[in-house]
Amino acid sequence: MKLDKIEVITEWKHLQIREIKDNGEYHRRVLTPNMTLAEDEHQEIKDKATELWTTEVKKNWSDYLKSLEG
Repeated sequence: MKLDKIEVITEWKHLQIREIKDNGEYHRRVLTPNMTLAEDEHQEIKDKATELWTTEVKKNWSDYLKSLEG
């Protein structure tokens, strides 16, 4: 797949990814700061995650998830 677009969404710096499949269709996915990126992830995505997913952002996202648990 070819990387088409990276959008930064939410206050927790989620990465909304749009890729183009070989058949021309779009594939979309969202990456969150608690995720471990695959070794074969697009380098541009890895770089953006490293830039934006600071310790503070990761902690805030983790705290938010914990608040949903009750």
